Amino acid sequence: MRETEEPRHQQLARNVSELLGELRVAQAGVQILFGFQLAVAFTGEFRDANGFEKGLYLVTVLFTTAATALLMAPAAWHRMLFRKGKRLAILNVGNRLVVAGLACLAAAITLTVSLIGKVIFGIAVMVVLAVIVGGTFSCVWFVTPKLMYRDRRESHGSSSDRD
Repeated sequence: MRETEEPRHQQLARNVSELLGELRVAQAGVQILFGFQLAVAFTGEFRDANGFEKGLYLVTVLFTTAATALLMAPAAWHRMLFRKGKRLAILNVGNRLVVAGLACLAAAITLTVSLIGKVIFGIAVMVVLAVIVGGTFSCVWFVTPKLMYRDRRESHGSSSDRD
């Protein structure tokens, strides 16, 4: 270990803390979306929605529910496994769950915006919005980081700045 490197247990503690901090941002988005979605189902206008719109709404709520479960899991695990020496497992599995949770959140937001477009303007606008919003999330949240990682590896050999 070089003098400037932190001990592994400190690095793991810092990484778990960073993960939990990042989740606060995503969880706020999920909570706002979920609250909005739950309120919609109890409006008079929703009762008049057609079967397609109600089905799309339910799928959207299910994606939001999955995002909630996946994004909250690392925090729950941290609390359940606190001081049991499981930080590495929380980080490894938690990272995968967070990525899956973000994918579900992106799908839920895309579907929500698309459903709003469908109700207000029709199916053509719904499709356009789905492509634009889904494409934006895909590029910004998933494709760009992959490209940044690949560019970093190519420009620095196989060196890594893993935390």
